[in-house]
Amino acid sequence: MVKPIDIPSNIEPMEARSATDLPVGPEWRYEPKWDGFRCIARIEANSVELYSKSGKRLDRYFPEVAASLAATRAADCILDGELVVEVAGTLSFSALQARLHPAESRIRRLSAETPARYILFDCLKNKVSLVDEAFAIRRTALESLIAEWERDDIRLSPQTSRIADARKWLSQSGGDTDGVVAKRLDLTYLPGERAMVKVKRRRTADCVVGGFRYASGDDIVGSLLLGLYDSAGRLNHVGYTSSLSVNDRRALTPQLEALIEAPGFTGNAPGGPSRWSNDRSADWRPLKPELVAEVLFDHVTGDRFRHGTKFLRWRPDKAPRQCRMDQLAS
Repeated sequence: MVKPIDIPSNIEPMEARSATDLPVGPEWRYEPKWDGFRCIARIEANSVELYSKSGKRLDRYFPEVAASLAATRAADCILDGELVVEVAGTLSFSALQARLHPAESRIRRLSAETPARYILFDCLKNKVSLVDEAFAIRRTALESLIAEWERDDIRLSPQTSRIADARKWLSQSGGDTDGVVAKRLDLTYLPGERAMVKVKRRRTADCVVGGFRYASGDDIVGSLLLGLYDSAGRLNHVGYTSSLSVNDRRALTPQLEALIEAPGFTGNAPGGPSRWSNDRSADWRPLKPELVAEVLFDHVTGDRFRHGTKFLRWRPDKAPRQCRMDQLAS
């Protein structure tokens, strides 16, 4: 039976743990993993509030999405989904990032030029709380809402019970999607927990930039030192990335220098005894833990990336504290 409990406005989204293969069985349902900003929407009778993964308000940056949800005339709903922006027929993460801008005039212009859509995949509340209900019940509630709204800019994420379909989605990912998410039908909504399963064609992790090294013989950034938080709240050095262009390094250097502040890493730090140690291990600058970078990696050994990683993009939508060691679990 549903429970009439209050749900915090900045409730943390339920997340997924990385896996190398999709789980198989009648208890699993599969959905595409969209390449956008995770977003919790709270719809009241006279207001709409959008929240990022980190709990920051997003409705200021995506006024067109807030207006679309308000136009549904829904009341007392909390939804979970992904904000996406389409450019030239494909989803563009860079266009999505451009929306996080301080200038109101720019936000209004971009909301008209590159309007965002909201792709929904869960329902936490529809007049009464559904967080303690099974995913099967929450999905049915969401489907009923979407059917009533009939809006092109608010869509229901596809779902399948067929592993063959899920594997096809996975093989085709890399454009609008970057993998597949698997959910158990009996799974309740567990805020902040990695209770679902995600499989990507490539392994990625969101890491805190806890420090940097200058390029050899130069005054520009050479590599970013990456960190993840453990269960005790310590930021541990897990590797590095140096796959940045010279122009990007020059532009990034003053930004990083403005963030220099000890200690940088509060757990395992660069320069400790490890296979990564060398004569330059101690020659690094600690940073305030404010920047989050998504990197591509191959193997993990001893809770560290075995090799250097490839920088993919900045993640301004994610809070540093959400970058945890469990991303490295296979």
